[in-house]
Amino acid sequence: MTIQLPPILIRADHLQTYDERKAVVASALESGYTHIILRPEDEALSHLGRYTAILAEGKNLMYSGERIGVLLNLTGAEEMEEAYSLKNAVSTLIISPENWKVIPLENLISRFQNAETSVYICVKTPEEARLAFQTMEVGSDGIVITPDGPADLAAFSGIRTAEYPVVDLETAVVTKISTLSLGDRVCIDTCSLLERGEGMLIGSQSSCLFLVCSESFESEYVSARPFRVNAGAVHSYILCPDGTTKYLSEIASGNELLSRMPDGRLRSVNVGRVKIEIRPMLYIEAKAGGKTYSVVLQNAETIRLGTPSGAVSVSDLAIGDLVYVRLESGGRHFGHTMAETICEK
Repeated sequence: MTIQLPPILIRADHLQTYDERKAVVASALESGYTHIILRPEDEALSHLGRYTAILAEGKNLMYSGERIGVLLNLTGAEEMEEAYSLKNAVSTLIISPENWKVIPLENLISRFQNAETSVYICVKTPEEARLAFQTMEVGSDGIVITPDGPADLAAFSGIRTAEYPVVDLETAVVTKISTLSLGDRVCIDTCSLLERGEGMLIGSQSSCLFLVCSESFESEYVSARPFRVNAGAVHSYILCPDGTTKYLSEIASGNELLSRMPDGRLRSVNVGRVKIEIRPMLYIEAKAGGKTYSVVLQNAETIRLGTPSGAVSVSDLAIGDLVYVRLESGGRHFGHTMAETICEK
């Protein structure tokens, strides 16, 4: 059975006592981790909550009775050769280094680049995690946090942004603002309270996504809705936590979406409700890098775009203003990036 593993797993199988392992599982669930490695005799811990329990049976990682990977303790050259021999032979290889050094990690990343086998590295500290994700600019496919106790997981709260795609924003100059007639607008209500200036990346072209901010501001006519992003027209793309895009028309309750906070940090937020309603729309065009891009939003003062001056209402936006955008080369095929020539108008 093939399962999609997230970039961060948790190990509980290495701890000596059942109570220690139980405490780590409980802490992992409270921190939002969904894939945890257990001992076979601890399968009952799966009842602590809904998550994917992966069983470590010797070197083999088992899920629903089938091997999905191998856990290899790396102590020297012999184990390194064994790791190399597993290239394309298993879907997932988890390396637990006895002595954490960069050179073996570089060798593994270079050897397994473009392989069918995903390489995960066991880490104990956030520093090791960052190194695993950044080595040789490519990094490992994922990490496996190996805590000595539940308190250790708290230190990794900041490292979770490594799960998400790099979101470097640039500025684009607004060149056109015009009203449109009625259209189908998507309103995304999340299960999180969003900050002022926090928002999602949305646009009419996958090559340029605008920062559309949350409705965390009160106005003269309506109270703040700090859980909401009024995202725009149904045809628009939106960036997801795994780096893919979806059409707004595809978003549904229970989905996860990527949210960018005012300080640049990223987080995943769950969708609690989606409302598609007919509303008057607004067309906004902006230019960056010699190209013109657009986004279609509801024509209402509560919708704001991220700018160097903060979140600005579309009602106050003017020609010549700068807005934040994420630019990307190439195209998209079923939401995945493609190195192809494409023209979106």
